[in-house]
Amino acid sequence: MARRTGLIDTAVDELRGRIETEQWPVGTRIPPEPALVDLLGVGRNTVREAVQSLVHAGLLERRQGSGTYVLSRSELAVTMGRQIADARQRDVVEVRRALEVEAARLAARRRTASDAAALLQRRDERAAAYRAGDLDAMVGTDLDLHRAIVRATANPLLVTLYENLLDAIGENIRFNFVTDAHGHDAHDILVEAIVAGDDGKAADETTRYLSALLGE
Repeated sequence: MARRTGLIDTAVDELRGRIETEQWPVGTRIPPEPALVDLLGVGRNTVREAVQSLVHAGLLERRQGSGTYVLSRSELAVTMGRQIADARQRDVVEVRRALEVEAARLAARRRTASDAAALLQRRDERAAAYRAGDLDAMVGTDLDLHRAIVRATANPLLVTLYENLLDAIGENIRFNFVTDAHGHDAHDILVEAIVAGDDGKAADETTRYLSALLGE
C-alpha cells in the first residue's frame, strides 16, 4: 500500500508540475489516459487516481464526452478565487495597491535588459488594443503588462501571490476599462520610470493611478 501511495503522489506531482509551469495552460485539455500512462510510466489506475486527486483539488475538471481540462494553476488560486468571488472592486484595488506599488519599486531597481524590452512591448500591445477598441484585448494586454512588471521584481513569492490573484485583477481591469477609468497611455509613465530605473517615480505613479481608482 505504501508503494502504491508513493506512485500516486509522484504522479500527482508530475501532473501538477506541468500545470504550474503552464506546459498545460489553464483552459486546455490534458492528454488522454493512455498518453498519461506512457508519459508517467505508471498503470491506468494510478493515473486515474492522480487525475482525480487534482480534480478534487480544483486544478482539473472532467467534462463528460470531452476530456479533462486545466481549471487552475494552483490550489492557492482555487482557494483565493472562492474568497474573492464576491469581493468589491474597491477591495481588489486596495490589494492591488498593496502589491503593485512595491512591485513597481522593485522592478525599477532589478529589471534586466530583457525585462525592459518586454515591458516596452507589453506597453505597445496595450496601446494598440486600446486604439482598436477590442475590450478583451485591452484587458488581456493590460494584465500582461502588470504581470511583466511583477516578474521583473525577481521576487518569486511576490510573483506567486500576484499570479494567484489574476482572475480578480483581470475583472478589476475590465471594470476600469468599461467605466473609462483607463486611457491608451495610462501606464506610459510607469513603464518609462521602470525602464529608466527610477524606483521612486515608478512607485509614485503606481500609487497615483490606483489611488485615483479609489477616489483618493
